[in-house]
Amino acid sequence: MGLSVGIVGLPNVGKSTTFNALTKAANAQAANYPFCTIEPNKAVVEVPDHRLNELAKIVNPQRIMHSMIEFVDIAGLVKGASKGEGLGNKFLANIRETDLILHIVRCFDDENITHVEGGVDPIRDIEIINLELILADIEQLNKKLDRLAKEAKANLKGAKECLELAQDLLKHLEDGKMASEYANRDSEAFLTLNKELRLLSAKEVIYGVNVSEDELLDDNDYVKKVREYAAKSNHSVMKLCAKLEEDLVGMDEAEANEFLNELGVSESGLAAIIRTSFAKLNLISYFTCGVQEVRSWTIHKGYKAPKAASVIHNDFEKGFIKAEVISYDDFIACGGEAKAKEAGKLRLEGKDYEVIDGDIMHFRFNV
Repeated sequence: MGLSVGIVGLPNVGKSTTFNALTKAANAQAANYPFCTIEPNKAVVEVPDHRLNELAKIVNPQRIMHSMIEFVDIAGLVKGASKGEGLGNKFLANIRETDLILHIVRCFDDENITHVEGGVDPIRDIEIINLELILADIEQLNKKLDRLAKEAKANLKGAKECLELAQDLLKHLEDGKMASEYANRDSEAFLTLNKELRLLSAKEVIYGVNVSEDELLDDNDYVKKVREYAAKSNHSVMKLCAKLEEDLVGMDEAEANEFLNELGVSESGLAAIIRTSFAKLNLISYFTCGVQEVRSWTIHKGYKAPKAASVIHNDFEKGFIKAEVISYDDFIACGGEAKAKEAGKLRLEGKDYEVIDGDIMHFRFNV
């Protein structure tokens, strides 16, 4: 199961620096001028999960396989992007293909780093990007309305309801409001419409506030304003220092942990962003454990056992018989599968079992 996160923001706010650190690849060009990034850089990275390491201590596998997440570094947007300014149309199309938006916002002062708008104002910056997303959605929706009107006239099933919702949504967007704030966003008509259009302003957003190293512990005034703004739309705010995160790439794990401890920070800001991105899309992991590998499998929360099995192979779902399940806590406490089984902690679950995050699973199937 793929998960794609688009990194967006105004030019020169630290997107590519963040991407370099996030991927540990350092292959996205980062420089102090607008539109440094033109073609989107893509990289697939591991989702941090300490549980895999704890399982590996018991199982001693040949390899550990994490859940994966794709990050896409999309070029900086500017005012007029929805009309093509700064190659904006192409960049907006790149965002449309992602599942979630990581919006990097500059929240530090530095006269040596140019700001495309002339000065630091995180709320202004956020609203510039939001408006471009809304304008792009309006354009998409207007195109769809013509088709919906024809379908409604032909009395196609559900077309009238979808047309009415689309017209109402258009008014909402024209008032400068994000589709994620639309009152009927959970309705079947909206979900159907959004599945086709992949509305930019309907996507889940995480604000990555980029601060200086000495502001990691205490929020400055810029960060406080972003937190207040994000709370209104129930979006997450994660704090990071992009330059610091990039410096951490060159350190081994022990050095990085020591450095973070000296700063009084418990973990990398980017590690927290990856985990939050995973959770925001309602994703969880279950594990398979064997001498060849300990592996994390990504599923949507609420998946029943057969559907969860299908991410390993479709035949597992088709021929599903039972799932052998041990909770993560029981597996660790008992010191492995054999002792968990002796203690009665291994359960046989059927087709209606809803998989819980951290379950250790083995599937019985017959095709």
